[in-house]
Amino acid sequence: MKNYLSINDIDSLTTLMEEAKALKENPRAFSNLGTNKTIGLLFFNNSLRTRLSTQKAAMNLGLEVIVMNFGSEGWALEYGDGTIMNQGTSEHIKEAAQVISQYCDIIGIRAFAGLTDKEKDESEVVLNGFKKYASVPILNMESSVGHPLQALADAITIAENNTKKRPKVVLSWAPHPKALPHAVANSFVEMMKLQDAEFVITHPKGYELNPEITDGITIETDQEKALENADFISVKNWSSYAEYGQVLNQDPTWMMTKEKLGNAKFMHCLPVRRNVVVEDAVLDCDQSLTIEQANNRTFAAQIILKKIVENL
Repeated sequence: MKNYLSINDIDSLTTLMEEAKALKENPRAFSNLGTNKTIGLLFFNNSLRTRLSTQKAAMNLGLEVIVMNFGSEGWALEYGDGTIMNQGTSEHIKEAAQVISQYCDIIGIRAFAGLTDKEKDESEVVLNGFKKYASVPILNMESSVGHPLQALADAITIAENNTKKRPKVVLSWAPHPKALPHAVANSFVEMMKLQDAEFVITHPKGYELNPEITDGITIETDQEKALENADFISVKNWSSYAEYGQVLNQDPTWMMTKEKLGNAKFMHCLPVRRNVVVEDAVLDCDQSLTIEQANNRTFAAQIILKKIVENL
């Protein structure tokens, strides 16, 4: 594996999940693999699980880790070609990516969507800028349109808790006071396309995701109908895609409740707003897999880093 930018960079999801689960049994089994290698984790946006789990995964493999928060520590980067840099940016991605490549053997990037310019967000200026100008592998720690590490952790979590040959998995929109990106939902959909499962997306009208990503997937605007006989319910908020970045409504009736959950397992990537996105009774019950998901973030990152380091 050269880069990990999308869940579709995985050759075999089933095989990779089995390898990740094996790592959980002995996380330090390959502790010498990363000896004399360095990973740089560059955060253009805040993080809790992604930073700690990716750093832990790298340490389990023996990698040295450098962390930089670009929002408060780095120079403001310019990404455009031929730009006259007489405004707010101080350094061009061309130099920055090449310089960081001299310090690091792998570069992890976390850079969210701005949610104001769809074309700019979908061009992935930060992620693709580093991919273009860096001379080392790039790891996507959540970009404008995808969060493939979270999607892999979700796949592992479902596999570990599934008791059926073909489970029903539902991705449900939930209300949120802020406009949130589509990245987590997009990668969850892409991951589910690789699974043998009955998969349904449910959301209010107006919250359709990118139709290129959801092509071929069942979409149901009646949440109650969508949740019938579900085995796993993954809940996430996202803003409008058609009316890009807009919050069209905050319908509280879409909050996940214990009654709606039924016998299904509950999933959420965290952080989550209690009693807005999901009620306490769901998060605090035995059916909640959120803490397991967070734990699996380490092993999702570790198996990906293992594949990348083996290819260096």
